[in-house]
Amino acid sequence: MDNPPGALRIRIKKGVGLAVRDVKTSDPYVVIKMGNQKLKTRIVEKNVNPEWNEEFILSIQDPDLPVKLTVYDHDKFSKDDNMGDAEVDIKPFLEALKMKRKNLPNGTILKTIQPARSNFLVEQSHITWKRDKVIQDMCLRLQKVECGEVEIELSWINPPGASST
Repeated sequence: MDNPPGALRIRIKKGVGLAVRDVKTSDPYVVIKMGNQKLKTRIVEKNVNPEWNEEFILSIQDPDLPVKLTVYDHDKFSKDDNMGDAEVDIKPFLEALKMKRKNLPNGTILKTIQPARSNFLVEQSHITWKRDKVIQDMCLRLQKVECGEVEIELSWINPPGASST
């Protein structure tokens, strides 16, 4: 699969029903990894339903590599606690980027991904043509933890002067 020119924008929206790792709550943050790239959200103190709404840019060197998300509870005096993880396969998103989009109405669904044990999705995820961009919203179930979900959005950034069709 040829890499389209551009970069992947990932917006970490919020956590839902995250695990309690302190006395009654947690101080969560998300670490995003893809290949040798590693990014981190801010810490939201005392909240198991945090809203980050933070955007990060990942360059795609290998489309076979998943985007890995790990949620941690920040601790001041000990090692941060793991609160679960999830992975995003970006190949369906990259395939949707290759579709002809000229003259498509806003809100057109380009592809739908059904939840499966292998993809961490809580519910079906749509790759949509919105506001002249390919966008994928998804809610991911965290693994290796008793509860918790993370809502994210993927979009594509074209290099300056590139066509979005």
